[in-house]
Amino acid sequence: MEESAKTASVILAAGRGSRMKAFDGNKTLLPLIAEESPYKGRHPILLQILNSLPDGPKALVVNYQKETVMAATRNFCPTYCEQPELNGTGGGLLSARSFLERQSCDQIIITMGDVPLVKKTTYGSLIKGLKENSLMVLGFRPESKKQYGIMEIEGSRVCKITEWKYWKDYPQEKQQAFQVCNSGIYAGRREALMKYLMVLASRPHLVQKEINGKLREVKEYFITDIVEYMHDDGLPVGFVISDNEDEVMGVDDLSALLKAQRIFKDKYF
Repeated sequence: MEESAKTASVILAAGRGSRMKAFDGNKTLLPLIAEESPYKGRHPILLQILNSLPDGPKALVVNYQKETVMAATRNFCPTYCEQPELNGTGGGLLSARSFLERQSCDQIIITMGDVPLVKKTTYGSLIKGLKENSLMVLGFRPESKKQYGIMEIEGSRVCKITEWKYWKDYPQEKQQAFQVCNSGIYAGRREALMKYLMVLASRPHLVQKEINGKLREVKEYFITDIVEYMHDDGLPVGFVISDNEDEVMGVDDLSALLKAQRIFKDKYF
């Protein structure tokens, strides 16, 4: 696999961001340079992500306030893929399946639309890992594992990613053995990824959700499942670890936004 080969990227930017209480826009358009307030300014998160990704075709998965997101990003000429129902990260990736089918690139980056500080070199490290792996996961070592998903690792391979709601019940000794958390950012070989998107689509999680005041059973899909499916079938899943926890910080609430704005200002100004 040539390092110079073009890479296709999928950015998941469909959600609203319910924890950003005083902001009713799409959180991927929050500014990294604040002006009138933390919510109003210049250089949206999403534009920083688009600038940092490797060269190659890009798809934006949209839903909430999609017209605003599309208007803000048209200069990048991405393909827009609508996620008709907010049914998990895997649902977002499945929404980009037709985009991926049309690509000649063998290298695919999958990233979140609210993680603006990932460096070009970090994306490059994920791509380099595809020389020996079918999928790569970007991990990090946080001061506190909080409610992150943890990577269950054997040697240089990732076996599975276990979410907080499951690993929090592990014995303390087992919990302490897990040091690397999942950032939600991946690189994959397109052929393998396309095969396992089919598997993912066939194995939804049935989840109870309250919709309009009523409990409904809905289907959700998670990219993390692909890690386990590939590992179980003998395909190598590797990882790289970010040098800095802040690099993979998601902008989920006001405190995270203020921190991201401070870091961005210190780095670029």
